Amino acid sequence: MSRLSISSWSTHRLLKTSLWTAWDARKATQITHVESRDSGLTLLELPKAVAQRGIRVLEACHFHFASDDEAYAKELRHAFEDAGVAFHTLLIDYGDLSSPDGVRAASDEAFIRKWIDVAAHAGAAAVRVVAGEQQAGDEEAIIRSAAALRRLYAYGQERGVRVVTENFRELTETVASWQSVMEHAGSEITAIVDFGNMKPEEKEQAIRYGAPMAYAIHAKPEYSSDGVIDEAELTRNLAIADELGCTAPISVIFDQEGDVWEGIEQIAAIVAKGR
Repeated sequence: MSRLSISSWSTHRLLKTSLWTAWDARKATQITHVESRDSGLTLLELPKAVAQRGIRVLEACHFHFASDDEAYAKELRHAFEDAGVAFHTLLIDYGDLSSPDGVRAASDEAFIRKWIDVAAHAGAAAVRVVAGEQQAGDEEAIIRSAAALRRLYAYGQERGVRVVTENFRELTETVASWQSVMEHAGSEITAIVDFGNMKPEEKEQAIRYGAPMAYAIHAKPEYSSDGVIDEAELTRNLAIADELGCTAPISVIFDQEGDVWEGIEQIAAIVAKGR
């Protein structure tokens, strides 16, 4: 299935190193927390690993990069090319463009610009930018976020990198607030649509809103208390997106206990049915 994709988050427990970004309010700058395991895959090895399992599209989280320098990014580009895997999205998992703290908002925007540069060197088609961490419905926060998204979109265009956002984190956790962000940002900016980030009572509404503009679908299933995928629920969500003409890559999102590749393959099998 050519639309089948995966996020590096789904393989997080298999990866040796993660470099988490956080804001240090006292120092007024970003800091990095290192999470490491004694053994595991590197991000450079991941494209080959997913290709061996029939997946040809990959999204990579920024915290799985061992470095943000140009040489490493170019090495990663070659790893994707050698594996025959498309680098669909660099998922920038940090940043609050909606912050009322002007120092933080400006610093986070600069941080994201740097990662757009990394994406350009690594051959990523797009970066996913978090709209914001302020409360859903905060109109001033929405306006700040949308303005920053427009600036970042222009910056990305100059470097051949598309800028998209997602229904991810607080500012876009309701359909109304997400829609307001998108309307203020303008039609050039589209979004990743993540099934796992929707309020249960709004899920169908959220999919119907997001699917027509989706840059990617994040297919995160629901599970029963004993760890069994709710196949009917995931199938229903995918069918809604299909009904609305969505042809975007569908990324497997797995974050449960148990064997990682087995869990990924179970979701992938459901995604592949009828596609």
